[in-house]
Amino acid sequence: MIQLENLCRHFEVGNQIVRALDEVTLEINKKEYLSIMGVSGSGKSTLLNILGLLDTPTSGDYVLSGINTSKMNDDEMAHIRSTKIGFIFQSFHLIPRLTAAENVEMPMVLSGLNSKERKERVDNALARVSLTDRADHRPEQLSGGQRQRVAIARSIVMEPDVLLADEPTGNLDSTSSKEIIKLIEELNQGGLTLLVVTHDVEMGSRSDRLIELLDGKIINDKKN
Repeated sequence: MIQLENLCRHFEVGNQIVRALDEVTLEINKKEYLSIMGVSGSGKSTLLNILGLLDTPTSGDYVLSGINTSKMNDDEMAHIRSTKIGFIFQSFHLIPRLTAAENVEMPMVLSGLNSKERKERVDNALARVSLTDRADHRPEQLSGGQRQRVAIARSIVMEPDVLLADEPTGNLDSTSSKEIIKLIEELNQGGLTLLVVTHDVEMGSRSDRLIELLDGKIINDKKN
């Protein structure tokens, strides 16, 4: 489903070249559950940004569902990003003035879906994360775990193929963390390909497969 071939991402810092990703070759199968780990500066976030089409590689190829995204223009990437990829962030990234339902609805508004379909999808997504009774609450009225559930509902409302989670439990207490892990693992079992960037060794050990990065290179790729 995902193929990376000799992927590089280099940045110029002053008169130096920083190799955030350096000749990364990786294949990820459909419905796989994969965790990405490494020390700060190892290239985890850069890799996730490229996988999410939030950044482009300096060189190499990124093929998603048979489509070489490295050859796409900005509009084509935006379309793939909105229809095939879901995002979960550590800081939730909810819009404070909007209710839970309105936050979940936002990707569909931007994609131009009609109001009837938006309502049906919002109701279904909130039900999947057990937040139907919080649909009219704004983020400030929700706990951290509930905010992350809203973010997850938003990430799946467009029915993506891939779910990218960047430290999804980083701002949560232990009880909420366990609930969120259980939820995203259930989504994976339901057919979503799941990639999780984490510093949590326990969470990393739960995935089917663990990728470790160091200095922009894959130093370990093992089955758990």
